[in-house]
Formats: sequence, structure tokens, C-alpha cells
Amino acid sequence: MNRRTFSNSGCCHILAVGTATSDVSYSQEELLNLFQIDDRRVKSVFLNSHIARRFLTLPPVQPDGTRRTETQGELLEKHRALGVEIGARAVQFCLDQAKAKSEDVRFLCCVSTTGLLTPGFSALLSHEMKLSHDCARLDIVGMGCNAGLNGLNAVASWANSNPNELAVMVCIEVCSAAYVFDDTMRSAVVNSLFGDGAAAVAVLARPDPCDAPAILKFSSLLIPDTLKAMRYDWDDTHGKFSFFLDRQVPYVVGAHSEQVVDRLLKSFNLHRRDINHWVVHGGGKKVIDAIMVNLGLTRHDMRHTVAVLRDYGNLASGSFLFSYKRLLEEGTVNAGDYGVLMSMGPGSTIETALVQW
Repeated sequence: MNRRTFSNSGCCHILAVGTATSDVSYSQEELLNLFQIDDRRVKSVFLNSHIARRFLTLPPVQPDGTRRTETQGELLEKHRALGVEIGARAVQFCLDQAKAKSEDVRFLCCVSTTGLLTPGFSALLSHEMKLSHDCARLDIVGMGCNAGLNGLNAVASWANSNPNELAVMVCIEVCSAAYVFDDTMRSAVVNSLFGDGAAAVAVLARPDPCDAPAILKFSSLLIPDTLKAMRYDWDDTHGKFSFFLDRQVPYVVGAHSEQVVDRLLKSFNLHRRDINHWVVHGGGKKVIDAIMVNLGLTRHDMRHTVAVLRDYGNLASGSFLFSYKRLLEEGTVNAGDYGVLMSMGPGSTIETALVQW
């Protein structure tokens, strides 16, 4: 392994991460039973997803025992109320880990794809958590599962321009507020995959060396030929927004992953074999397999990604931070280790970041 250590003086450092979910989780079998789904094709999608449980806030139960179909307005209210709740918990846990207080936060970036709010989560959370009224804010809405790294890029840039000022990003995804229930395979694939969750990360740029991992570089790749392969658009039939995921997406993402990762590493004269830790968005079983094959990674390299998909489902923009938290809890990171953070989503887009402990 390449153990060259680049000077992290003046770099932006990841101080802490915190996560939160909604209150109740369900197994895939429980969800099939609760919604009385008997279609063998749909059941196969659910039961072969490599997802064991997901945290969800289900629609109300009607007198006949079935689940009521929520209106778009009700879904947006769920997005707002649950988003503020789990977002605040994730941020507070993150601040506790960083030994910081809410008044220390000088920049707050909120990322979400599962609903549209005006004012956005950054204003709602600032009020809920009593952040300073002059705390700078940013809302990133609608970018999809890759957006967590887009947000981290913006937060790191702000932190580098404001040394010793604490910046926080929180990804808030209430996937329970972004569903369509019908008998199509399009809806079945989406409804089998996503879960509710929020993940926050605290970053700080310091002029002197720091023990926390340094963010060395970001690298992005847009694949415009697949612009419509992942999209969140309006469904006139159901009167609500609906997510579409093309079945070819995993293979497209996998085929382009080498290009963006190798470009990320080239600036530091590194190779994939020099990377000790891979923190990858758990977009689904096929996405994980495609990334593994194309980057030459092992199941051990992807263990945290696989585990997060199994225990939470796809958490959209915050998935990679859930995996990052598991890596830290494992206690296997050593000084000088390199890590690659990776997410992918609509566009189609692949986002990466290089970090060093």
C-alpha cells in the first residue's frame, strides 16, 4: 500500500458523522403482507433485493385493514414533519460526536430529493435547533442519490474559505413520502428499494495539522446519454410525483466508474490498490455488483455498503454516510490510510471524494 502522506494543513477535515431513522422498520415480507401483495413478479422483486429491513412511515390503516393512499399534499407534510425530526436528531448526534454545540454551526447545508419545501429544511432546522440567526445556509434539492457528495463538496469549499468555522451537511430523505402504489413493475422496483433516513457530517478547515480525516479532492462524472434513466417526475394518473429507475442504470454506472475513480486518484499519483477503504452508496444489489466488477473490489471492500443496504435499504443521498459511520465504528482505520467516497444518481452522475486519515 502507498503510505505517502500529503500535508493536510489547511485542508478541510471530517470531524464527525451522525445518523437517524424513522421509528419503525419492516422486513420485506412484512411489507408484502401489510399491502396484501400476491403478484409473484412483485414479490420476487422485494424478496431478491438483498434488503432485510427498511425504516418506513406507512400510510394510515383504513377500517377494512388496507392502507389508505395518501395525497401529494399529505406526502409533502410527511416529508416536512419527519424530515425535520430525523434531520435534527442526525445533526445533534453529529454535533455531540464533534463535541460541538448548535451555536457553533456557522454553515448548514441540507440535501433532499424526496420532497420540495419553501422555506427549505435549512431554515426549518435552523429554527428547530436554535442555530444562530446569521448562520449561512444552503438547500440542495432534487439531485438524487449522488447529492450527498455534491453537498459535501459545497460545504468543504465553504469551510476552506472560512478556517476554524464549523460547517454541517445533513442529508434528509423521507422516502415514505415519495411513493406510488399500483400494479406496475416500475413502481414495484422503487417501492422495494428505498428507506427513510438522515445523515449529518461536520467539517472544519484548520491551518494546522489535524487528526481527523482530510478531504483531499473531489471528482465528478456526468453521463448525459442516460439523462432520463433515473428521474423524479409528475404522474398524472396518480396525481403525485413518481420515481423512475431504468433497469440498465447499474451497468451504465459500473462501466463508467473506473474513469472517474482513476481521474480522482491520478492527481495524487495513487492507484486503486492504494485505497484502504471504500465507502460507496448502496444503490441496490445490481449497482453494488457492477461497481465491484468494474473497480476490481472484493466483498470485503464493500462490506459496509452491503450491510447498510441490508439493514436500511437505499437511503438515497445519505447512504454513503451510513456506510462511513459503520467504517468508523469498526475501528480498523489507521493513520495514513486512504479512502474513496462514492455516490451515484440521476444524470446519470457519479461523484467521488478522496480522503486520508
